[in-house]
Parts: sequence; C-alpha cells; structure tokens
Amino acid sequence: MPLDPASAMQTAKVLAESLPYIQRFSGKTIVIKYGGNAMVDEKLKDSFARDIVLMKTVGMNPVVVHGGGPQIGHYLAKIGKETEFVQGMRVTDSETMDVVQMVLGGLVNKEIVSLINRKGGNAVGLTGKDGDLIHANKLTFTKNAPEMNAPEIIDIGHVGEVASIDPSIINLLVHGDFIPVIAPIGVGSDGQSYNINADIVAGKLAEVLHAEKLMLLTNIAGLLDKDNNLLTGLTIAQVDSLIADGTIHGGMLPKIRCALDAVQSGVHTAHIIDGRVQHAVLLEIFTDEGVGTLIKSSKR
Repeated sequence: MPLDPASAMQTAKVLAESLPYIQRFSGKTIVIKYGGNAMVDEKLKDSFARDIVLMKTVGMNPVVVHGGGPQIGHYLAKIGKETEFVQGMRVTDSETMDVVQMVLGGLVNKEIVSLINRKGGNAVGLTGKDGDLIHANKLTFTKNAPEMNAPEIIDIGHVGEVASIDPSIINLLVHGDFIPVIAPIGVGSDGQSYNINADIVAGKLAEVLHAEKLMLLTNIAGLLDKDNNLLTGLTIAQVDSLIADGTIHGGMLPKIRCALDAVQSGVHTAHIIDGRVQHAVLLEIFTDEGVGTLIKSSKR
C-alpha cells in the first residue's frame, strides 16, 4: 500500500536531513556504550542492532562496548551468591569473577554479536583480554572517618580501572569491515582478570581510537536542568558549572565525568542518549534534534 502524501513527505524529509550527517561521519569511528533497557527489551534490542548495521553500511565505523550488570546479578542469584556493592561497584571475589567472565564475555557478548549479524552485519565479539586490548589496575577505595588515624583501604576484589588500551586489534577489525563488540574485562600485570565499568572502557577506547563520537546509552532522557528540561549542546565549561551548582549530581556524575574526560582528550563530541527510545542511536546521529544531551569541546 503506497504512503499517503503527508507520510511520504515526512519520510523524504527524514531521509534528506540524514544526508549531510552521512557525508560528515563517513569513515569516522563512533564508540557506543550499550546498556540499560536497550539490552533487555526485545524491540529495543532489535532496533539497536539495525542502527549499528546501518551505520556500518553507510561508511561509519561503530565500535560497541556493552555492560551486563543485571544479567550478572541474575546468574549470581541462581547459584545462591549474594551481591554486595561498595560506592556503586560490585564486590567481586574469584567466584564472582568467574560468573562475570561467563556472562559478559560469553552469554551477553555473543547475544549482541548474533543480533547484529542477523541484521546483516559482520560483528566480532571479544573481551579486553583478547589481543592484549585492555590492561587494568586493581581498583581500591579509601574510607575516611573522624575516629580513624589513617584512611581505611577497602578491597573490592577483581574490580579494575583502565591502565592502558592497545587498539591494534580494534583497528584490524574495523579496517576489515567488522564491527567490534567488546566486553569490559581487562587483565592486570599479575595476569588476573578485572571487571571494569563499561562507561569508563567506552570513554577510554574512544580516546585512543581518536573517535568522532562517544555515545552512552542510558535509561533517562539525558541531562536535565533543575526544571526537568533537556540540556544539550553543552560545552565543557557549561558542564563544569552544572556540576558546581548541583544540577548534575548522584548517579549521573560518573557518566558525565566519563563524557567530559573523553571530550577533553580529543573526542569531538560525547552524547548521553535515551536508550529507551527505538532507534535512539540513529536519531542522535542523523537528525537535527537528536534524543539526548550532546557535550562538545568549546573549540567546536
């Protein structure tokens, strides 16, 4: 059945609007952190996979980094393992790390690869341990209290931070027309495996790949002001002001700091986008309005 004239014009408008963006970003690397509702809702999973394949088809180089906290929690519960968190980080002993590697590097990673490939893409799954990709340092926290003579160091096990990234294997895959899908597991100098926050891995990877964009999918509309209006087109200085006046606080702070670090290190723009919206990635890249918060260098 043919489109009615109004629908046809709207379709033509969207297609025409996307052309300059396709031209601008062809050949550019875009790092996407995939998580939240977009990873568990079937329609959102389908639309995400289509978005990634379309990006590759029109000449962009998408690189996907994924999380998987809820899935890890589910499998830990199945074996009767209780989960403890310290400052938002999962305490990860050796048994928990085995589950993390099984879930992130196996089940979740391969499901995403399969989704993308079923839509016509050529995705390859790997963890940060493959190809010596991610070197990690053990992450510890310190606790200060008035009654303490010295800060208490809190050991949360196999939780790491990025020490360095060797992008050789990613460059090899990208130039071979593959789509890398990366689980955020790194390896330490001691040979131990470490679970690393996926936002941080995505941000650091965007830096070393000299990416055009870093996109972080979330379960919120983006960065909101104190009146719940969506903020976008922000410079680094404006974001710093929003942190200082308390507009950005709580759980959003680590994600925003990750985006800021990437932009300050040469990534052209960072985007906090609403992963609850179908085709959110395409809408953010290919339309004037977008579906989230854009953070840019003041030089652009």
